[in-house]
Amino acid sequence: MTPRPETGTADASAIVVAGGSGERFGETGGKQLVSIAGSPMLAYTVRAFDRASSVSEIVLVCHPDRVDEYGAAVREAIAPTKPLVAVAGGVTRQHSVERGLDATAGDSSAIVVHDGARPLVTDLLIDAVVAALWESGADGLVVGHPSYDTLKLVEEGVVLGTPDRTRYWAAQTPQVFRAEVLRNAYAAAFRSGLAGTDDASLVEAFGGTVRMFEGPRDNIKVTVAEDIAFVEAVLAGREARP
Repeated sequence: MTPRPETGTADASAIVVAGGSGERFGETGGKQLVSIAGSPMLAYTVRAFDRASSVSEIVLVCHPDRVDEYGAAVREAIAPTKPLVAVAGGVTRQHSVERGLDATAGDSSAIVVHDGARPLVTDLLIDAVVAALWESGADGLVVGHPSYDTLKLVEEGVVLGTPDRTRYWAAQTPQVFRAEVLRNAYAAAFRSGLAGTDDASLVEAFGGTVRMFEGPRDNIKVTVAEDIAFVEAVLAGREARP
């Protein structure tokens, strides 16, 4: 098992996944570079990892046709201080993370995976979840929050049941893992043909222990154009605080 790094060591590799086409966003050019308060959305996401003291490098996984464009836009907007490499994503999110893993340093003790379309993530949250990974003893931690809404089990529009919501959490990113555990899980998934719904599901499938880490509910994934107004409101609120 990977030893815990010394306190204060920047030893985590960050993979920011921005390879999707953004079809549901409904605007030409997709969502990653849409302007939010004058900067590309993706720049806010990458800035948080650039500021996180636990992160040593950032791998930006982009749409295959826009690698240079995404990388240049982020560098122009934030002038990152940490190593930043942009690589082409794959056909699926899982393939994209695989390519991101291939581009990370082999000696990282932890790997943080985050959706590029979650621009409200903060360096404080990133550092907290990386630290919590080592404190927990688990193989991985998933940022999320308990389900506050009533859930319905539905088939073809008909409600089949109402499960106990106290056992359900809404999963978000970042998701952080011991590096060798995540690499081994992805290698095993490749060999077996397993397709997971997120990174943690692969670790879980091959016997890893994953815990939840409660994060802020405003850590939304921008999916449709209407989400931009919410993101701008949150950013404005943060700037207004002393």
